Amino acid sequence: LVTWKRNCRSCCLLSYRGDCNETSRLNCSERITWKYSPGRDPALRIYPVNLGDEGIYYCEIANSEGSFHFLSPLTVIVRPTVTLTPDKSRVAVCQASVGKPAADISWIPASNHSSEAEFHHPNGTVTRVSYFGWANSSFPSVTCLVTHAAMNQTLVMDLT
Repeated sequence: LVTWKRNCRSCCLLSYRGDCNETSRLNCSERITWKYSPGRDPALRIYPVNLGDEGIYYCEIANSEGSFHFLSPLTVIVRPTVTLTPDKSRVAVCQASVGKPAADISWIPASNHSSEAEFHHPNGTVTRVSYFGWANSSFPSVTCLVTHAAMNQTLVMDLT
């Protein structure tokens, strides 16, 4: 017997009973299924994954040797959308939108005249915005470096 479930009332319960070669599903969407054949490999497959799938998944396997319990935490990472734009007051605006976790933003050249803002969205994603003032700068360009668990991105803006 193999059972996968999540720690909530209406979440999916997926099970396989080997002696009868039976599978059962309760509250499972088509996105949640067995990765292969549950009799050979009882791995769970969630595709495509979304933010609502995040949580701890429990697997219980029972056979003649006994019962075995496994925990598998799922953390969903969302790649941010990155933009670099000038505004009318000679400020470069680098934005990493709706990422999870929040992206880190840095500038080349480094500046004491940069500032950041962060916006938390109800779905758990974060938008981070960094502002780089170049009104008194002699640099020909500025580079925004965005670092995130799902990507690294470099954007360059001409200041002339």
